[in-house]
Amino acid sequence: EGKMNGIILLTLLTIWSNVDCTPCSYSPSQWCTSVDSAIECGVLKQCLEANATMPNTQVQPVQVELYFESLCPGCRLFLTSQLFPTWTMLQDIMSVTLVPYGNAHESFDGKQYQFTCQHGEEECLGNMIETCILNATGSKAFQIVYCMEASTDVIKAGEKCVALYDPNTKWDSIMTCVKGDQGNQLMHQNAVKTGALKPAHDYVPWIVINGEHTDDLQKKATSSLFTLICSMWKGPKPEACGAAPMKRHRSYCHDE
Repeated sequence: EGKMNGIILLTLLTIWSNVDCTPCSYSPSQWCTSVDSAIECGVLKQCLEANATMPNTQVQPVQVELYFESLCPGCRLFLTSQLFPTWTMLQDIMSVTLVPYGNAHESFDGKQYQFTCQHGEEECLGNMIETCILNATGSKAFQIVYCMEASTDVIKAGEKCVALYDPNTKWDSIMTCVKGDQGNQLMHQNAVKTGALKPAHDYVPWIVINGEHTDDLQKKATSSLFTLICSMWKGPKPEACGAAPMKRHRSYCHDE
């Protein structure tokens, strides 16, 4: 907030130093608050130029949530061919939340949660590794998960992908999470979040945009997520949005 106030003050000082001292009924802090005030104070051109270059703090990024499974072919295809490339080009106007769980099921044995996954124990392990990576590696997590999902062997790729994108995170710490109470609780949180979806999911990848899932949004996201994000962004269009849309990819793993 302090940084933004400084930018606003600097902008006003710049405008003030580049205009004639035209009498008006507005204080300098109000010159650019409306077209009328800018015209009366003779600073319309300067205000328009300043607004075009100031950071846009009002427009929220387009929020994309992906509910998926680590070994689901359709999930891997969407994440690697649509979600990650789109985020790479449009990360300034979108946010991504990954929830590895999908069509899994959980039960409580009195001590900890037990999970069964659609594609077997290996998928449960992949889900857990990715969940612990998402918790431990911060801004590098999406790149690491992409690296895993784009590999021939998702699970074996984990250690090398962590070393590549976040060398400060030790693989032993990830596996401690995977095998311990922390990972168990994190996966339970994924189960709760997935179970709370409205409407309830019946396949994966399940895509939620700005808190909403509809058949239309799902279709548009799997056809060209890039085009959808550009169309839903309410701020000035980034230069990348003028590029050609990516090809359509759509495949699902249905809950049985």
